[in-house]
Amino acid sequence: MPLQPTTALALDQLVARAQADGRSPCVAASVVRDGATAHVSGAGTLHGRPVSGEDLADVQFRIGSISKTLTAVLLMQLRDAGRLALDDLLYRHLPGTPVGAGVTLRQLLAHSSGLQREPDGDWWERSDGGDIEKLLAELTPEKLALEPHHGYHYSNLAYGLLGAVLHRVTGTEWATLVQQRLLTPLGMTRTSYHPEGPYAPGYVVHPWLDTLREEPRTDTGAMAPAGQLWSTPADLAKWAAFLADPDPSVLAPATLREMTAPVVMNDLDTWSGAHGLGIELYRQGERVYVGHGGSMPGYLAALVVHRPSRTGVVCYANAYTIRDGSLGSLAFALMRTVLEGEPATIAPWVPAPAAAAGPIADVLGRWWWMGREYEARLDGAELVLDSLTRPRDPMRFRYEAEDRWRGVAGENDGEILAVLRDEDGAVTTLDIATFLFRRFPADDQ
Repeated sequence: MPLQPTTALALDQLVARAQADGRSPCVAASVVRDGATAHVSGAGTLHGRPVSGEDLADVQFRIGSISKTLTAVLLMQLRDAGRLALDDLLYRHLPGTPVGAGVTLRQLLAHSSGLQREPDGDWWERSDGGDIEKLLAELTPEKLALEPHHGYHYSNLAYGLLGAVLHRVTGTEWATLVQQRLLTPLGMTRTSYHPEGPYAPGYVVHPWLDTLREEPRTDTGAMAPAGQLWSTPADLAKWAAFLADPDPSVLAPATLREMTAPVVMNDLDTWSGAHGLGIELYRQGERVYVGHGGSMPGYLAALVVHRPSRTGVVCYANAYTIRDGSLGSLAFALMRTVLEGEPATIAPWVPAPAAAAGPIADVLGRWWWMGREYEARLDGAELVLDSLTRPRDPMRFRYEAEDRWRGVAGENDGEILAVLRDEDGAVTTLDIATFLFRRFPADDQ
């Protein structure tokens, strides 16, 4: 649904201020809520003409390192299919790699492998890249700048190597995998490997003259998995919607939850930032966001998603620097404006079919453990156990077998809930990881 006029106006003003103060030829931003684009803002000029959000919604910009989030999802798809494991050493998939004996795929995804930031040679972002064989041939043991597990060290080279792993495991080029496995299923028709018009030229703005120097639009070759893609405000909003609430036919929701769990902190002073499996995490106040930033010569991009509210923000600038502030700070300002100015979406309650509870009906109701009262209820396909005596996130379980449920959320995520019955088949106890829940407080000893 569209945003309230006051919220939309506030977003437009933030984008206009970012363009004016930041001195970018144009700035564009889109907001997605509940899976659909709710608003697009735009300011500045394109090809010498003033532009608005409507003008820029379908204009391509380079998304830079946001491309890494797509590379990471491809890896996780293969993991879920059993074709690789996150703790595989790199040289299992790239035999002979001189940096692969102690580096795992998990570390490469999370920027904790210790690999140096960039490959050798010319600046890869600004020159046409070579192929995978050239990238691998140039690897030496010295490419490990730090010991694995040392901590966070951002590495574009790591994502070039992950692209090589994807190619070796599937026999398919990274660009084709992105198209077949992600862009086509998600309807992202305006996201591409090469620019497809209309697109915004990218510039470096002279710091004193305010003149523009147009940057080359390179094919980064083997390093493409680290930052090659182009997209539009409207199309990348579909990716933001996916990161908020994934299509299970593309990626299991549990896998995305795994990707958005912290693997390594990238801000040890305030603990306001971390990296998951290809996904950046940001904490501001009481909210935690996921997403990624991006830059390529002539372009900046930012993607921020608040998963609990299914809200996402995408920002672009066709300049390599924003003079005052950053594009990331604009994205967070836009997100706060939406979350604080728009009412939360309330999902309507829908009654369950009469037979929905099935054989679980005699498990529902009140339970006690250590003097604390809980309520068991069915929520769609999940069995929910909610504390009635102290506020906390409810425990959620999914059916695995008769009288056996697996935790999927809450403090017993991953644990087994076993339904225990007496010799007559009546339910007597819920056994959750040896904690015994009884029907009456006098029996929960």
